[in-house]
Amino acid sequence: MSISDNTRKALEKIGLTSYEIRTFSALLKSGELTASDLSQKSGVPYSKIYEVLGTLEDKGWIGSDDSRPTKYFAKSPSTGLETTKQKMENDFSVNQSVILNELVPLYEKSGTSERPDIWVLSGAVNIVAKILEMVETCRSEVMIALPEAGVDLVKQALPKLRSLHDKGVDITILTSDKMDKESIKAIKRVATVTIKKGLFGGGIISDKRYVVILLGPEIGGVNTSEVVAIWADHAGLAGFARQYFEYLLKDSKKA
Repeated sequence: MSISDNTRKALEKIGLTSYEIRTFSALLKSGELTASDLSQKSGVPYSKIYEVLGTLEDKGWIGSDDSRPTKYFAKSPSTGLETTKQKMENDFSVNQSVILNELVPLYEKSGTSERPDIWVLSGAVNIVAKILEMVETCRSEVMIALPEAGVDLVKQALPKLRSLHDKGVDITILTSDKMDKESIKAIKRVATVTIKKGLFGGGIISDKRYVVILLGPEIGGVNTSEVVAIWADHAGLAGFARQYFEYLLKDSKKA
């Protein structure tokens, strides 16, 4: 049994070395093995095999028994992944504290401030173009709030949403109870759809970073039918918008 290049690269990205991958693969293929047998089957030099086995055991990917000589066995990949994930999260938390404790005071002392990209978009054509661009470039998650006026946008975005769905992107759409049934039926095929009575305004949050917020014509005392929106590349604003989106979801029902 050989591991595909994609899986090998994925294991390397989460911190396993080439020797560790070869050793774990040999155990998956052959079952329990001694260090000597593992060295032969995996191609890992005998002078390195105990070091590799020790790190694999620390990372939660393998176990060992009390026999003499000691035999090693592969644990479930799910167990290995969960242990690795927890260790990475713990390490990140520790490193985050160290970094923030030293660098934030230096940043505040410098007197500089963030300059996030925030733009005001006007006109339905420009706004729709930006939203479609965000949908097309999304990599992991997109959250969309659609008012009744978003029917045409749904039709334009549907092919791109279908492509994201096929790539495994998590798509959540919150829409007005006045949205027509055919449109809802179409988007349900590619997204989790919830309906909120009296939904006003709308927007889109892509990858927890990019956000477009649609503003109604009455916002700020504007007395015009011209559609206005704010676009931002700002994790803080996107995080705030995401919290509000999730708040609206609590008061909605699944389509």
